[in-house]
Amino acid sequence: MALGTPGFPETTVDIIGAAHDAMRAGKNQYVFPPGDLRLRERIAAALPVPSDPETELTVTVGGTEALFLALHTFIDPGDEVVLLDPGYEQFRSTVAFAGGVPRHVPLHAPDWRFDPDELAAAFTARTRVVLLNSPGNPTGRVLTRQELGRIAELAERWDATVICDEVYSSFVFDGREHLSIAQVPGLAERSVLVGSLSKSHAISGWRLGFLRADATRTAAMRRVQEITTNGAPGPLQLAVGHAGDAADTQAASQEMGRRRDFALEIFTGLGMKISPPEGGCFLLADVGPLTGGRGDGRSFTLELLDATGVVVVPAAPSFADPGRGAPYVRIAFNRQFELLHEVERRVRGFRPSGQ
Repeated sequence: MALGTPGFPETTVDIIGAAHDAMRAGKNQYVFPPGDLRLRERIAAALPVPSDPETELTVTVGGTEALFLALHTFIDPGDEVVLLDPGYEQFRSTVAFAGGVPRHVPLHAPDWRFDPDELAAAFTARTRVVLLNSPGNPTGRVLTRQELGRIAELAERWDATVICDEVYSSFVFDGREHLSIAQVPGLAERSVLVGSLSKSHAISGWRLGFLRADATRTAAMRRVQEITTNGAPGPLQLAVGHAGDAADTQAASQEMGRRRDFALEIFTGLGMKISPPEGGCFLLADVGPLTGGRGDGRSFTLELLDATGVVVVPAAPSFADPGRGAPYVRIAFNRQFELLHEVERRVRGFRPSGQ
């Protein structure tokens, strides 16, 4: 239950067969660095706003390269990047690698929302980028139109580019609809959308992601791509372009929501405090009630593993201040029900030492 590697959904037989056919047909060489056009057309058709696959979409080596390209394009050493905290830990690493200075805006438990005044205080004359993630890892928050509107006002005032990792947009719960930054007035014209096929198509090992931005920003990011990977794997792009229909988004969200509900039942039943995630595939669980307030997610993780063979992840690295995240663990629930039932059986009755 540690990593977000998909156990659900499953990789389709059609897409695997299409990859095999492409390789056997000799499609094993470089493709146009911005990506196979057929794949870009498919991605464009799935996006919530009109997007020109020729000039506004770039296929990348996973969402990881997409994030790398975007940050290295839009910040210089010493420039500031506004980040929500807690967040995907790779955000801070990539900002640091690009020479950026993080400006953290705390998300407050239990529902993981930011204070508008604290958000405004994070912006300065050195702000170049706002880096978002919705649905969020590890919080499961789906940013609302009101929240994105507030971010848009500040980004416009300080002339900042807004990058949003929307990798989990296929999975939102309880009747919500995912709102992309490309749909929000004030953000759309300064937005860079980071996407990935890893979760929606269950092909995380294929390393296929994408960037969507206006033509000017796209041209700049493509220049950075030319001196990094110079393109994602050709036959795998062809496979998704020809046979890569993702599952119906609403049905996929409903199925993932059932897994969320079961995982919540399992782990709140142990005594953890968890705000139900609005999207994505993770629970952010406070284990304080199980540890007598010791607030040590790492020790809890090791004890749970030793006693039950079930692995979760200490969430402290997701926080700018690891001490603030010490009581939390992250639990992935994008799993088959058979595995979730086995987890339920193993952890039933577990109590940490000293409780």
